[in-house]
Amino acid sequence: MQTTQSYIQGQWTSGKGEGQPIYDSITGEQFTSINVDGFNIPEVLAYGREKGEALRKMTFQERGNMLKSLAFYLQKKKKAFYELSYRTGATKMDSWFDIDGGFGNLFANASLRKLFPNQPFDVEGDPIDLSRGGRFMAHHILVPKEGVAIHINAFNFPVWGMLEKCAVNWMAGVPAVVLPAPQSAYLTEAVVKEIIASGILPEGALQLISGTEKTILESVESQDIVTFTGSASTGKLLKNHPRLLEESVPFTMEADSLNACILGEDAVPGTPEFNLFIREVRNEMTVKCGQKCTAIRRAIVPEHLMEDVQIALGKALDKVTLGDPRLKEVRMGSLIDKKQVKAVQEAVSKISKTAEIVYGDFNSTEIINAEFEKGAFIKPILMREDQPFKNEAVHVTEAFGPVSTLMPYKTLDEAIQLSKKGKGSLVSSIFTNDDRIARDYTIQAASHHGRILSINRESAKQSTGHGSPLPNLVHGGPGRAGGGEEMGGKRGIKHFMQRCAIQGSPSTLTEITGIYQPNAQYKEAEKHPFAYHWDDIQPGMSLKTHNRTLTDTDIINFGNLTWDHFYAHTDITSLEGSIFKQRTAHGYFIISAAAGLFVYPNKGPVAANYGLEEIRFLRPLYHNDTIHVRLTCKEKVDRDQKGKELPSGIVKWYVEVFDTNVTEGNIPETEDEEQEALVAIATILTMVQKKQNTFHEVNKDFIENRLNRLTEESEAKWGMMTPQHMVEHLEVGLRMATGEISDFEVVTPEEHIDKVQETLYDYKKMPRGYKMPLMKENQLETLRHDNLDEAKNALLEAYKAYEIFFRENPDAATKNAVFGNLTAFEWKLLNRKHFNHHFEQFNLL
Repeated sequence: MQTTQSYIQGQWTSGKGEGQPIYDSITGEQFTSINVDGFNIPEVLAYGREKGEALRKMTFQERGNMLKSLAFYLQKKKKAFYELSYRTGATKMDSWFDIDGGFGNLFANASLRKLFPNQPFDVEGDPIDLSRGGRFMAHHILVPKEGVAIHINAFNFPVWGMLEKCAVNWMAGVPAVVLPAPQSAYLTEAVVKEIIASGILPEGALQLISGTEKTILESVESQDIVTFTGSASTGKLLKNHPRLLEESVPFTMEADSLNACILGEDAVPGTPEFNLFIREVRNEMTVKCGQKCTAIRRAIVPEHLMEDVQIALGKALDKVTLGDPRLKEVRMGSLIDKKQVKAVQEAVSKISKTAEIVYGDFNSTEIINAEFEKGAFIKPILMREDQPFKNEAVHVTEAFGPVSTLMPYKTLDEAIQLSKKGKGSLVSSIFTNDDRIARDYTIQAASHHGRILSINRESAKQSTGHGSPLPNLVHGGPGRAGGGEEMGGKRGIKHFMQRCAIQGSPSTLTEITGIYQPNAQYKEAEKHPFAYHWDDIQPGMSLKTHNRTLTDTDIINFGNLTWDHFYAHTDITSLEGSIFKQRTAHGYFIISAAAGLFVYPNKGPVAANYGLEEIRFLRPLYHNDTIHVRLTCKEKVDRDQKGKELPSGIVKWYVEVFDTNVTEGNIPETEDEEQEALVAIATILTMVQKKQNTFHEVNKDFIENRLNRLTEESEAKWGMMTPQHMVEHLEVGLRMATGEISDFEVVTPEEHIDKVQETLYDYKKMPRGYKMPLMKENQLETLRHDNLDEAKNALLEAYKAYEIFFRENPDAATKNAVFGNLTAFEWKLLNRKHFNHHFEQFNLL
C-alpha cells in the first residue's frame, strides 16, 4: 500500500511508523496512509528561509512569469489529478472548482506582475514632501519578508487551498511550507510532485508536510507568516499560540462561517430572482457535498414566502442524484469520510432541537454505482427555523455538509439583523431586482461579511455565484470567519511583505526606489532619451529642450482644429471675474507643444505612444509666453511580448513644462526658481523596443566567417546532421525564401499560422531537436552537393540571391513549410534564428 509523502529540505520522505490510514470516500477502502512523525521542523523552516533568497531576488515580472509557466505546466497534467480527486468524494464539477480553480489562481496572480515595478520590491503610494522646498521627502516601500509562509489548510480544497495561498506568497517573493489536512493530502502531494518535477520554482520555494504537524508553530520566527483555514475553534487555539505572540508573527485565519443568503421582498415566485435563489441555495448545499467554507448555511426569506421557498427547494433537491462521482448522472458525491458524516449528524442534531427538518434524513438511500454503508454518503438536509430571533442554535452551529436552514423575516431590517447574528461570515448574498434593496442591505450588512454578492436577472448569466472566492477580491471575513484576508489582488501580496517608510532627499530616494522622484537631480542623457533601447534607459535620465513661444495664432488655430472654443481661449472680453488675465493657451495645446519639443523625429527604439497616465495644469499660460520642457525617465515597466511585435517594455516619462520667462533675465537662477516656473506636469508612456542580445545578426560576412570554421570533422551538439547536411539545410531555407523551391505544402493549419508566426518576433532560441516537416523521419537527407566546400559556396550564392530578390521585390511574401507566407522582414527574423540555431549546433558561435 502506498504512503503519502512529504517534500522537505529538497527530498521526498515519509514519517516514522505505520501512520494514519486514509480511506476512499466512496468505497471506504484504505488506499494510503500518512505520517509526519520524526520530522525536524526547525530545520525544515530554516531551509525555507535560507533558500528563499532566490525568490526574494527575482523581480515581480520574473515571479509572475514563473507562476504563468507553472499554471500551463500543471494544466497538462490535470487528468491524473481528477482521477485522484474522485477519491475525495468530489464530482467532476467539484474537482473543477478545486483543481482548475487552483490553476486559475496561478494565472490571476501572474497577471498582477503588471501592477508592480520591474524590481524585487514594491513602491507604495505617492511621494510625500516633508519640507517646503521639496528637498526632504518620504515614501513607502514593501520588501519580501525573509521568513516562510506556513499554510495550514483544510481537507475540502486540497489543490485550490494550497495554490490560492502559494500563488500570493510566491508573487511576494516568500517561500511556502504547506500542511494539507490528512484526509485529502494525497491529492495535494500529487500536485506538488508535478510542481517539483517541473523545475519551474527555485528549490526551497515549496515544501510539503503531508498531514498534521502539531509542533510547527513552536519554531516560527518574526519574519514568518502563518495562515490557517479550518474550524473557528481550532483557529482560535492556534491564533493564541505563545510563540506567535512572542515573535509577533502575522496570523491570517479563514474559518468556517454561517453564511447567509437573502431573498429580496420583490423576488416572488415567477420572477427570475426567485428561481435564481432556489438554484443557488441548492447548488451551495450540494457542490462539494456542502463542504465549502462559503456555502449557504442560512437562507433568509420573506415570511410570506416561506412555504413557496420550502416547496421549490424540495423539488430542486429531488433532482440531486447521489453516487460514484465519476458518473455524469451523479450530481453529488460524498463527504470526505465517516468522521465527517458523524460530525454533520451531531451538528444537525443541535440545530434541530428548535428547528424542523423539512427535507432529507440520515437514513440509507439509493446510491448510483456505490454502497451507502461503505462510503461517506449523506442526503441533502433542509431545516426550517421559524423563530430565528429567539433560537440561537442555527446562528452558532455549522453542519459542514449538504445542510441549510430556512428562516423568515418581516422587514429588510430584520433580514439584516439575522444575517449579522452569525457574528461574522465570509460571504453573504441577496437576490433582488430592486437596486435600492440591494443598496440598503449591502451598506448596512457589510460590517459583518467579508464579501456581499447582489444577484439579479442582469448579472446572473455572468455571475460567479455566491460561493466562489476570486483571486482579485479579498477572501475572509470578520468575527467568527477569522478576521483575516486572503487573496485580494495586489493587496493580498502585500500581506507577505514588510512595509517600511523611507526618508531622504529626492535624489537619494530615486536611487533607492528606482522611480524618479520630483525635484531629484537630473541625469543628463548623452543623446536623446528616445534613441536608447529599453534596457539602457534609467530612471532620472533627462533631456532639457529648446524654447517655444506660444503665439495668439497658435491658440486660435488649436481651438479651430479641436473645436475647443472655451471662452478663455476665444473671448478676451469675458475674462472679468475669472482666474485668467489674457487669452489663455489650451491645456492640451501646452502638452501638445511640449511633445513637439521633446519628441525625437528619427526612427529608433521607441515603437509607439502608449498613453497618458497623469496630467496637471498648475497655472495658465498666455499668448507670447515662452516654454521649455524637461523630459525625464520616471520608471520602467516590463511587458510581455505580444503578437507580431518585437519585445518591448514601457517607459514612463515625467514631463515638466516651464515658463521660461518667469524669472528675471528669462533664465531661472536656482532650482527653486525653476520650480516656481513649473506650469504643467504629465506622465506619458512609450513602448520602447528591447535590445536583441540573443542572436548574432545575419549577413554575408557573418555567414562566411562561420563557414570558414566549419570542417568535415566538426561535431554537432545535438541531432544527427553532418556539417554538410546542416549547410545544405540552410541553403534550402534561403531558396524557399526566393520562391525557387516552392513545391511543398504548408503543414501548419491556417487557424494557427498567426500564432506560429508570432514566435519569429521574440528573442527566444529555436528548440533543439525539432524536426522540420519536409525532412525525413530518423534519417538524413540525400546530399545535393559533392562535398562540403561546394555546399558552402552554394549557401553563399543562395544568400546573395536572397538579398537581391527582396531588394527587387520588397513587398513579396513567399512560402515557408512551417510559418506560411512570410514578408521580407519575417524572413529576416527567421533566418536570424535559423542560422544562429544551426551554427550553435556545430559550435560556430
